[in-house]
Amino acid sequence: MFEKELEIGKKAVIKAMRLTRMVQQDLSSQDSMTKADRSPVTIADFASQGIICRILKDAFPQLPIVGEEDSAELQKPENKKILERILHYINKDKKIKEILTGDNLFASIDLGNGEANDKVFWTLDPIDGTKGFLRGEQYAVALASIVDGKVQLGILGCPNLEIGNNKSAYGYLVYAVRGEGAYLLNIEKNETEQIGVSTLSDPTKMRFVQSYESAHGNLDLQVKIARLLKMEQEPAQMDSQVKYGFVSTGNAEIYLRIPNPKTPDYKEKIWDHAAGSIIVEEAGGEVSDIYGRELDFSTGKTLANNTGIFVSIPSVHKKILEIIENLAPRG
Repeated sequence: MFEKELEIGKKAVIKAMRLTRMVQQDLSSQDSMTKADRSPVTIADFASQGIICRILKDAFPQLPIVGEEDSAELQKPENKKILERILHYINKDKKIKEILTGDNLFASIDLGNGEANDKVFWTLDPIDGTKGFLRGEQYAVALASIVDGKVQLGILGCPNLEIGNNKSAYGYLVYAVRGEGAYLLNIEKNETEQIGVSTLSDPTKMRFVQSYESAHGNLDLQVKIARLLKMEQEPAQMDSQVKYGFVSTGNAEIYLRIPNPKTPDYKEKIWDHAAGSIIVEEAGGEVSDIYGRELDFSTGKTLANNTGIFVSIPSVHKKILEIIENLAPRG
């Protein structure tokens, strides 16, 4: 199952990675703007969403795409320079220009304005980790297929991911189909290998992976958990769902996203976790919310029935859930 979806999805993400790498390498202050919610967005977000949505809609015209961006801000007169920069990069690459043009750019971006449903849809984050992208560091192009409220396919394009001492000039794809395992594709070498989570059993040797942004979670509580587990390793810091890729390839054992006390009612967006969650699960890891509940992707654009995110390897998942329940009992 999902052979065609995986083939087309991988093609779309690789195309988007091609453009986003080009933009990141040539990043300047004029390549970013600020949306109404004050979060940074770059020309790569818009172009990436346009490329992926156009490819998916051509192959699967009936399936809604729930993306993070829309073209409304881009169409404002004050953002004319941003639009010109997008067209510059589109026209710079013949393979991308075959998919995306100035004539279809806005319409292609807005193909991602579909509604989540209880049947089948795609969800897309065209640049997950925009701040990491702007720093020239980690970000991901994240695409997932959700069926009956569960993720069935996930693809993460990770242009800057390093596996051990290895690095691919064109980046890596980390992907999974439910029931079929998780895989890592070195795009430069066109080599694919099956991946699995760490097999460590001693919590003192385990490692957290966490965001640079303190506002993204409750780092004080995470530090308390690490102390109780007597963890010796310094946490790895990075943006985006690359954190899921880090856990799924055995480079870290734990990823916690505990709600910030200042925003206790915040609900995670589905496109920020759908692709990564299935990849970790298919690599042999555990994914739940911080109280052990399965992630529920049937409630629209947010994980409304969940609180936070907890990703780990099986040997320590139950233990950490018990610690969380003691330190931050559910309301």
